[in-house]
Amino acid sequence: MQHYSDLNTLLCSEPEAKHYFDTLPDYAREQISTRAGSVNSFASLKDYAQNILRGDD
Repeated sequence: MQHYSDLNTLLCSEPEAKHYFDTLPDYAREQISTRAGSVNSFASLKDYAQNILRGDD
């Protein structure tokens, strides 16, 4: 699995991750963006988004 330095690098490097991020609700994208430094792979993006969408943040 590819790891990146942060969320922005991930989104620029992986179109599938960018598409997934873009389909999330605004509030979820905002929360993920506040922790951009710890989101460094598509898997971590999906895990974090699922936690937010479940309300487990």
